[in-house]
Amino acid sequence: MVKLTGHGVFLDENFQVMEKDCPGVAEGRAKTMAYGILKAHNQSGDMENLALKFDALVSPDNNYVNILQTARASGIKRFPVPYVLSNCHHTLCAVGGTINEDDHVFGLGSAKKYGGIFVPPYRAVLHQYMREMMAGGGRMILGSDSHSRYGALGTMGIGEGGGELAKQLLGRTYDIKYPPVIAVKLTGSPRPGVGPQDVALALAAATFKNNFNKNKVLEFVGEGIGSLSMEYRMGIDVMTTESGALSSIWCTDEKTREYLAEHGREEAFVKMRPAAGAYYDAMIEIDLSSAECMIALPFHPSNALPIREFKERMPEILAEVEAEGARMKGDKGEPFSILSHMRDGEFYPDQALISGCSGGLFENIVAAADILKGYGIPGNGLSLGVNPASLPVMEDLMNQGVASELAVCGVTMRPAICGPCFGVTDVPANNQISIRHVTRNYPNREGSKPGQGQMAAVCLMDARSIAATVRNGGKLTAATELDAEYRSLKHHFNKKIYENQVFDNFNKGGGSAEPVMGPNISDWPRMQPLKKQLLLKVTGSYHGSVTTDELIPSGEASSFRSNPEKISGYMMVSRDPEYVGRARAVLELEQRRTAACEARNHGDEEGHGPGAADREGTGSGDAALDALLEKLAARNGCSAEDITFGGLMVSDQIGDGSSREQAASSQKVLGGFANLANEYATKRYRSNLINWGLLPLRTEEKLEIPVGTYLFLKDIDQIIAEGRTQADASVLAADGSVSYTLPCTLDHLTEDERKILLAGCLINYYKQ
Repeated sequence: MVKLTGHGVFLDENFQVMEKDCPGVAEGRAKTMAYGILKAHNQSGDMENLALKFDALVSPDNNYVNILQTARASGIKRFPVPYVLSNCHHTLCAVGGTINEDDHVFGLGSAKKYGGIFVPPYRAVLHQYMREMMAGGGRMILGSDSHSRYGALGTMGIGEGGGELAKQLLGRTYDIKYPPVIAVKLTGSPRPGVGPQDVALALAAATFKNNFNKNKVLEFVGEGIGSLSMEYRMGIDVMTTESGALSSIWCTDEKTREYLAEHGREEAFVKMRPAAGAYYDAMIEIDLSSAECMIALPFHPSNALPIREFKERMPEILAEVEAEGARMKGDKGEPFSILSHMRDGEFYPDQALISGCSGGLFENIVAAADILKGYGIPGNGLSLGVNPASLPVMEDLMNQGVASELAVCGVTMRPAICGPCFGVTDVPANNQISIRHVTRNYPNREGSKPGQGQMAAVCLMDARSIAATVRNGGKLTAATELDAEYRSLKHHFNKKIYENQVFDNFNKGGGSAEPVMGPNISDWPRMQPLKKQLLLKVTGSYHGSVTTDELIPSGEASSFRSNPEKISGYMMVSRDPEYVGRARAVLELEQRRTAACEARNHGDEEGHGPGAADREGTGSGDAALDALLEKLAARNGCSAEDITFGGLMVSDQIGDGSSREQAASSQKVLGGFANLANEYATKRYRSNLINWGLLPLRTEEKLEIPVGTYLFLKDIDQIIAEGRTQADASVLAADGSVSYTLPCTLDHLTEDERKILLAGCLINYYKQ
């Protein structure tokens, strides 16, 4: 179904590979849709080094407070572009008392003061609102959620950490090297019962683990696009994040025009198509006609295979999943069990959900209703819940009777929220399996807590196969195994819903009243700048991949994201519960040194400071650390006060998953100053590290560096200031001598990124 071509290709006007009469690569690259959009938004004048400004911004309520606090600390007066504040993630308002609703009050106050667009809770998940109201041909949208994808409507969407949105709010640019562009050529037409999630999971399975799409733009072309409805395209598009892609863009057609016209925005339509001779750095070919119903096993969307194949190898595959789950859970309680769901050669999940920006689309829900027609879901079996992607979708399902049909079947209809994808609603019981049409099935995305002896898991499937499984008595069933009569109902969008309920204050801000800050909303703590030298102590060392869900979990912990100190206490809680304690120990020692240094300097200014001997002391309170710092100072011709002491995380790969900036900011709050990895999973995670003053060190060497090891980086301030990429680290023995030198690189840093790292974080940089 999916064929990968790993070298550059030129495509003609019919999207066939050109064998002769090809233009030059530079000329061909300029013929892509992506090039035209990037050029129109580039402020640098240099297409190799882009400085982008976006047409609109969007953030959910689990991170917009931090972004707004950063912008406020940096002196913002008014939002320069439309900024949508969506309230779709914080849905358990009882968690922590008032704090989630306090965030909503703060968001509304900020929209009033600075001119934002406020989408109240339960009206829409953020990506559906952007599709319905903001996306259009040739545009670019930056979101602080990794699934910011609007390519099917002709908009390049990028999901990033909050620091990058703060930069846009302050009139700065999004700086990036020109990304590789991959052609995704679609041919054929999917069979009835095969849905967009099936195609998306096949794409993720073929491209994620080999990094084929990593940090690249996917450009969808080919005659197969015309066979897909707009919602089908959107369902594939939003999942391109799970293949590692940076962004996406699709050819547009009359179906695109009709969709925008239906939503009252026909003027946003732009006919988009690459020119003949367009050059792509690689190509993916997807034959939609051969697509099968898929299942993505825990614990990643790329762990996908056809349901048919899964059934053929079920005992072997489930044993592997069970072993991985047991490894994650460790010795907390009884081992994780999934093989118990296999009975008489069939697989029986416990819970089913169709939800959010990928699953909760009108056509998916109608197809589920068609499959379930005439069936009653028993109360002692597999349950099914549905979260439509927006209130307009819900209203139309009600108007056309689909919601009533589902209710009679026993399906529960829920509000437009991101809860099931985010791990804050519908948590299964211990050792249960949920099948879901959502974007992710990472560990704990279903809300369980392995560190407390409880663990469940999620398999991703398309809404059609989920409904077929429910219909077939809870036995895993591909939708293509059942005969169903699928309707072609047209979705009718009611614009009055948003006109009556969304607060659009863009270009109308400027009020004198300050946003109300609830008791959980706190300012960022003081962040120390980087000094001349850097001494790092390994506070966490891991093999394999460390995901953003492990760095900072989703679920109820997200309620504390407006409080940097509280949220940092959840860092690595599911994988390494001792991490926070080790990191805080490093932080406290450095805070004592800083306080002692400031006291001495203040005394000197007043003319009654301590003696020379006292001035040489570090004041950390740890004799071994003080002695090590003195040795390093003497060896490098500086004082101990010229050395920053901070924490370091080490792993083979770090940062796969969400765009959440707390995965980096929490490490900085806990005294971290660097990460060391063979690979950073995404561009957005590396950007988060830099914006929070954490050095993104990388090495090609095998990483066998245990917790407690010290690494020293000499003249790190000069290395960064001069734009040098080589930043070798000295791995120290217990007596402070150098055990060996570890070759490290910072890779390319822009001028602003260098300044941010030296300042200690983005906020410090703007204050300067």
